[in-house]
Amino acid sequence: MKTITQIKDNSNSSKIKASNLLNLNLYTRKIIFTLAVLLCLFPFMSPPLALLLGLVLAQLMEHPYLHLNHKATNLLLKISVVGLGFGMNVFSAMKAGKEGVMFTVVSIFGVLIIGFILGKVFKIERKTSFLISAGTAICGGSAIAALSPVMNAEEKQISVAMGTVFILNSVALFLFPAIGHALNLSQSQFGMWCAIAIHDTSSVVGAASKYGEQALQIATTVKLARALWIVPVAFGTSFLFKSNNSKVSIPYFIGLFILAMIANTYLPFIKPFAPYFVALAKVGLTLTLFLIGSGLSFTILKAVGVMPLLQGVILWIVISSAALWAVISLV
Repeated sequence: MKTITQIKDNSNSSKIKASNLLNLNLYTRKIIFTLAVLLCLFPFMSPPLALLLGLVLAQLMEHPYLHLNHKATNLLLKISVVGLGFGMNVFSAMKAGKEGVMFTVVSIFGVLIIGFILGKVFKIERKTSFLISAGTAICGGSAIAALSPVMNAEEKQISVAMGTVFILNSVALFLFPAIGHALNLSQSQFGMWCAIAIHDTSSVVGAASKYGEQALQIATTVKLARALWIVPVAFGTSFLFKSNNSKVSIPYFIGLFILAMIANTYLPFIKPFAPYFVALAKVGLTLTLFLIGSGLSFTILKAVGVMPLLQGVILWIVISSAALWAVISLV
């Protein structure tokens, strides 16, 4: 299965270069990209700022390591999430996860149903519509990547769904903290809200870390519990699309995240090192968001199309509004 970055890498190179303002040779692009990566390692570089830097760079020049971008992003995100586990307590996480169960179940099935209806109304190709809905309902690009082989999705369908989700993730990272502060949401309320309403784990953690430590803990726990729904949804997808492909990508790194929390809670010798693990995890997250932004050139944004993007926006507004009402009323 090819990802959106691999699809872009295999497309017509002249079209990609035409979308960039700077026509630089490979060596120069590598130097600029490396300097941008090093910049992301400094303490002043926040996750939203790193994402913005990546987005700007993607419009100015062709990515020098595009074929490696998706793999690096995926690996860094998993390592960063596990590292964040060393800053969390098992009992607090269990409480947050328990509170988020009902929100998770209702929102996942609600989004999938509404997405199916919107796909019919907008006459969007069936698999593309389902991937956008699943990405919105569960955990963004991870859900799309896991479900694509199960339903035998084509490259174009995966590309459009990934592009839609990544665009909205980028917006959410800037928009959600501003809305949270404007509405005076508590740490608990914001953590729960962004875990339900933001697609990808990377943007959830990025937005929550900007809001506060308690919000970060709640958001990470609820989001990872939500990600486990990839498994039952994948089996349902194979039945829905009458696929014989039983291969399901299980997010094993969630188990390592749980082990990290257990170690931090019950092993005293871990505690002195825990702050360093968490600090490194936050740097890794910042770098992850830079890499995501650097892979979102205008070529990809243009390839998404109006109707799929409209479906994604409507679904996102519905889930965001409903989740915001729920956390304000119930949390």
